[in-house]
Amino acid sequence: MSATTSVVRRSAAIKRGITVGVIGGLLGAALMAMYAMVVSATVKDVGFFTPLYHIASAFIDPTAMMTSIEDAAGGDATYFTAGPAVVGLVVHMMTGAVAGALFGALVALRPAPRWVVVLAGAAFGVVVMLVNNFIGLPLVADLFGGGDPIADMPSIVGWGTFTVEHLIYGLALGAVAAARLATTTVPSRRLATRSA
Repeated sequence: MSATTSVVRRSAAIKRGITVGVIGGLLGAALMAMYAMVVSATVKDVGFFTPLYHIASAFIDPTAMMTSIEDAAGGDATYFTAGPAVVGLVVHMMTGAVAGALFGALVALRPAPRWVVVLAGAAFGVVVMLVNNFIGLPLVADLFGGGDPIADMPSIVGWGTFTVEHLIYGLALGAVAAARLATTTVPSRRLATRSA
């Protein structure tokens, strides 16, 4: 195989990995959002749509988030206002898609068995959480004036909940990548070992 053919194949694999990663990232972000919203309304008692308003408050006025929390305290967990909800949803889904594209490209560059890709997805979800917590969220809070509600999002949401959310994201991303990108054959060096 020529060097040019190798580069073309590698480039095609990366493009496919990015596409699969975006799809997996969108699925993972959707499942993560659903979990966050259910926990927010039932366990945390701060309102069903509050997670979307919380994300949106990085870029827009936090009034929707505060109203949702206040209404939930008064017994109405379903306060809804479309604009902030859409902003929060779009930011959340795009973040999931971008992180998913990165994961997909990495898997395409280094194919592995399905189970490894699923576990790598879970680990990647935790890495995304840590990078967001220590770099992304404080940076966004600084740049857009989101303040402590954004910079301290994991503490406000609760580290346990925040971790489970990101594990859900990573497992869904890993499952999609495993189904579409993982290897199904045993590497040749393992075959050689077994036959000896």
